[in-house]
Amino acid sequence: MPISMKNEAAIAGIGATKFSRNSGVSELALACEAVSNCLDDAGLAPGEVDGLVTYTLESNDEVEVARAVGLGDLTMYAKINYGGGAAVGLIQQAAMAVATGAAKNVVVWRAMNGRSGQRMGQGVSGNIISSDLIHWSWYMAYGMLTPASWVAMIANTYMHRFGVTAEHLAEVAIAQRNFALNNPAAAGYGKPLTLEEYMGSKRITERLRIYDCCQETDGGVALLITSTERARDLRHKPAVIRGVTQASTRGQEQMTSFYREELDRLPEMELAARRVYAMSGLGPEDIDAACLYDAFTPEVIMQLESFGFCKRGEAKDFVAAGNLRLGGRLPNNTHGGLLSESYIHGINNIAEGARLIRGTSCNQPERVEHVLVSSGVGVPTGALILGRD
Repeated sequence: MPISMKNEAAIAGIGATKFSRNSGVSELALACEAVSNCLDDAGLAPGEVDGLVTYTLESNDEVEVARAVGLGDLTMYAKINYGGGAAVGLIQQAAMAVATGAAKNVVVWRAMNGRSGQRMGQGVSGNIISSDLIHWSWYMAYGMLTPASWVAMIANTYMHRFGVTAEHLAEVAIAQRNFALNNPAAAGYGKPLTLEEYMGSKRITERLRIYDCCQETDGGVALLITSTERARDLRHKPAVIRGVTQASTRGQEQMTSFYREELDRLPEMELAARRVYAMSGLGPEDIDAACLYDAFTPEVIMQLESFGFCKRGEAKDFVAAGNLRLGGRLPNNTHGGLLSESYIHGINNIAEGARLIRGTSCNQPERVEHVLVSSGVGVPTGALILGRD
């Protein structure tokens, strides 16, 4: 009999460290702090954890974290590839483990000195050794060395075709900064961003300014996934997993899928949308808020179409109407997101999705039954829908 993940598991604990530009501690210390805070939040004893999932980019082995935090015997552990594209994949692995009995209580985490240590924004100009260098080598000769330059190729094509302007990108950045103003954990806390400041900021590419690009951050975030039944006995309202999927489509590369027939859409996100809606039995009309992966502002606009909130070419108007703000049709990244809270490879966006279901966001909308969260853009990705119990 097929096993469904719908409503079988829930996020029952949220833990984080301070987000900073220089943590002053090791990435192992960040991981252990985030995991310990997560278990304290849930009210679960460390010895009850029997599963761990993290990113392939994580520098900390599962057994190191387990020993340092005092976790129990592990019956399941895994790592997911593709940087920010792995964020939802962690939840999928954990939910599968819980639904099948491979593990009962799974902690997923990411800890990184992403500002004081290795900076993701350096791209292949840093010390990266990867099979991806095979296809990146075709672009390096033209100065395309960083994620911003790779994303700009897709963004420029989309913006040119549909008339997306700098003002539309600015609305994404400013809307999320306005959320960060109320979030003491955010890099943008108490730091308003105006349109004038946005327009006058440093250009990273021809289309992208500095405020179109996410933070580079030191910090860690951990989440506890357990059965929905068990979650009801813990300290907080469970954020029930209605649907979760990974997605990678034909012609996929890591950040540079430039040989597809169309460069002005996100086919991996469209696949993720079809699957997560089918699994959950929901549609875009049922989603009350979102945490769309926001490494770069154009990615947010394009995802609105991928997930069916707008028809093709209409997302710029949806954004311009203020629909991503509090009180709008789809409040997005109410913590500030990767742009204005922190960049923890998207797991902090999942944490905010769970807070929105709990009703504890710093910018809580009036009514939230379901939240959509997405993983990285331009890489094998995923989508998650969380709902109230």
